[in-house]
Amino acid sequence: MSTVRPIAFGPQICTDPIGGSAREWLLPDGLGGYAMGTVTGLRTRRYHGLLVVSGATPASRMLGLAALDTVVTLPSGARVRLGCHEWAGGVIDPRGHELLTSFELIDGVPRWRWRIGDVVIEREIATTHGRAAVTVVHRQIAGGPVRITLEALCAWRNAHGEQGSSLSVAPTADGCVVENAYRIAGPGFASAGEWFEGFRYREEAARGLQDHEDLWYAGSFHSALESPVEVVAWAGDLSSPPAPGAVDAARRRNRGIVAAAAPADHVEAALVLAADAFVVRGPDVVAGYPWFGAWSRDTMIAYEGLFLSTRRFDEGRELLLAYAATLSEGMLANTADTGSVEYNTADATLWFLHAADRHVTVTGDDELLHTLRPALTGVIEHHLAGTRYGIRVDPADGLLRQGAPGEALTWMDARVDGVAVTPRTGKAVEINALWINALATLGDSFTPLESRARDSFARSFPTLTGLLQDVLGDHTLRPNQLLAWSLPHAPLQPDPVVLGRIGAALLTPMGLRSQAPGTPGYHGRHAGGPGERDRAYHTGTVWPWLTGPYAAAWHRLGAAVPDVLADAERHLTEHGLGSISETADGDAPHTGTGCPFQAWSVAEQLRARKL
Repeated sequence: MSTVRPIAFGPQICTDPIGGSAREWLLPDGLGGYAMGTVTGLRTRRYHGLLVVSGATPASRMLGLAALDTVVTLPSGARVRLGCHEWAGGVIDPRGHELLTSFELIDGVPRWRWRIGDVVIEREIATTHGRAAVTVVHRQIAGGPVRITLEALCAWRNAHGEQGSSLSVAPTADGCVVENAYRIAGPGFASAGEWFEGFRYREEAARGLQDHEDLWYAGSFHSALESPVEVVAWAGDLSSPPAPGAVDAARRRNRGIVAAAAPADHVEAALVLAADAFVVRGPDVVAGYPWFGAWSRDTMIAYEGLFLSTRRFDEGRELLLAYAATLSEGMLANTADTGSVEYNTADATLWFLHAADRHVTVTGDDELLHTLRPALTGVIEHHLAGTRYGIRVDPADGLLRQGAPGEALTWMDARVDGVAVTPRTGKAVEINALWINALATLGDSFTPLESRARDSFARSFPTLTGLLQDVLGDHTLRPNQLLAWSLPHAPLQPDPVVLGRIGAALLTPMGLRSQAPGTPGYHGRHAGGPGERDRAYHTGTVWPWLTGPYAAAWHRLGAAVPDVLADAERHLTEHGLGSISETADGDAPHTGTGCPFQAWSVAEQLRARKL
């Protein structure tokens, strides 16, 4: 068994407003909320904050306490500001990052140290698992004596939006209550009341989104730093603050999560801890931080890595039963993130059958299989009869077709101005690999249909080169064909020559491209405004989760792909610290893009290491 190695940076990274601010930390609260920021302390996203509270769904988050700026008063009376903000026009002020000597992520909990001459100040932040609560602790490590002031910059708005022009703040004996939604408490509180105008979020500017905001300076906390000073912020029951000792409690919990999974090495240990961030109360799965909620496709693709590779069998069982109860017309809802339940997916339900099969295979839980069997059989029957969006088995060959005008029903689901970028209407390769895999998991009365579909697949999808058509009639080189060789009940046996050709065209240090360079419509950069990014999303952008199917296909040949897995280890310190990004640029240097913390990216890397 191994433990998580600390992630540590010295002053060259910590004082760099570009490199240091590109490295982000995340503290989930187990409910879908979080605290999140950067190594330098610069808030580069509108999603960054110390108290981001989950609502009715994990995606309906509200930003509360945005920042708690530290000001140190030295024995000389000089005041030194340790905060770091960027303002309209690009000016950074104050420049507290220039005094940072180190940043460490120890057992998932961040620690900063600043040096002001002979004075050394330390700051740690922790969330309380199972509560919307954050604790910020300051200590004096050397020099002094000094006094500390902590200035609370507040909001209460949708995490995707921007703060409005008013904010209600009511003082309490030890702090204040904001919008009757969350409370901040600490020593020596002094009320303020002023808008700080023009904060700039550079990552939002790069994404073509609103990048300015005003925050309310609600007040400040004051204390000598003779002993540790704690400020806490929490939502929910405002009369019940979180228990003291949150930092130590968070580290103990994180060590316990890792130990329970018995990881083989320190990288696997890091991935186990990363996986924990996505498992939230329900249980359910957050697809990615900071902006995604629960998506059934992501949940089911990530299921084996998040629950089985980490030995969270009971939680996984509960999740599968809960999802089974939501089936409608043989389909799982894709997401409720948009405010309404959407059933616009051709593959999420088939991934659900795969997840259930893997759970029973790994755990031997035949009782679960017996319980789920009517629901799983119902899925097959609805697909045979036909369900939403033209999803129906073709009686001529037993293969599954899908598609409807304006829809993108596979995982390549980006749309621009309502038009699908990669509609993939018809008989898609991974949909049919999943369909055959699903039939095989149920056996019995579905065995003849499985055999027929398997024979049709083998006749229809291969080309003369050994590569598979992406959709029947479409020879674009994409990674979707990997599922035809990598699933437990895959329709075809992998060919090392063909896998080598796919790797040569699609493989990067961050995973596999969604489309081969040089093919029509290829985009090598996942950047720009929403439309530009969505056009590139599945037309060349790299997806780390595809490492799992690629490694599994080689594994079925009895071959390992250690270099692919080793690349992920280096990424753990490059973007979302200790985690793996949602996507990356198709062209070198394959910079991480999208969510810096993504569930299926972590889960598939973890699963691949267990092969």
